Amino acid sequence: MFGLFNLLFVYVTLGGLAGVIGIPYSLMVGNVDQLYRVAMWIARLGVRAAGVRVEVSGLENVSADRGYIFLANHVSNLDPPVLFPALPGRSSVMLKKELMRIPLLGTAMRMAKFVPVDRARSREAAQASVAAAAEVIRQGQNFLIFPEGTRSKNGQLQAFKRGPFYLAMETGAQVVPIAISGTQKLMPKGSATIRPGVVRVRVLPAISPSEFGSREELMRAVGAAIADALPQEMRPAGT
Repeated sequence: MFGLFNLLFVYVTLGGLAGVIGIPYSLMVGNVDQLYRVAMWIARLGVRAAGVRVEVSGLENVSADRGYIFLANHVSNLDPPVLFPALPGRSSVMLKKELMRIPLLGTAMRMAKFVPVDRARSREAAQASVAAAAEVIRQGQNFLIFPEGTRSKNGQLQAFKRGPFYLAMETGAQVVPIAISGTQKLMPKGSATIRPGVVRVRVLPAISPSEFGSREELMRAVGAAIADALPQEMRPAGT
């Protein structure tokens, strides 16, 4: 229980202070980079305060001077605060439209070019979100997506949604598969506690969408890369 309390304490106290000071400053200078770096430092500190040690490998496979679509498996609420600080450059993400209405936080997320998703799930709303994400990527910013769409219930890699691969084919941006393991044990789906322990993040070699004739082929290649990099018990059933 203390792990979650420590994480939330760091995020609420330091995050609130960073927002009060950093958002007006970012608006004044017209640049959110410094605020983003502070936010990543706070995210890292909160995870560490929870007793979680993060081991990252494979960063030599990516560069901070270009934009990628990072696609990672998703097994825990710990995944975002673990992954975001581990990635080079600045990353955007899709999130619920309602979060953009939160004072200060919503302003910061808009400045960071996070893309809101309408919960109505209409075709038009989905197309608008993909178009907004494509524009962010074309501007050279990274995009982090969990292609399973939701957290795995048993820790095993689940089937992917097609949207992220349509986005990759549309933009031509290189796709970087990421395998994350350990968070499913430290904070399983449905858990309100965080156990201390080690999380491993493997950043795999980039995959170019231009090498594939369809998004289905790209999806299979990314799925296979992530599955091969995960511990045996986290691989899809039958593999």
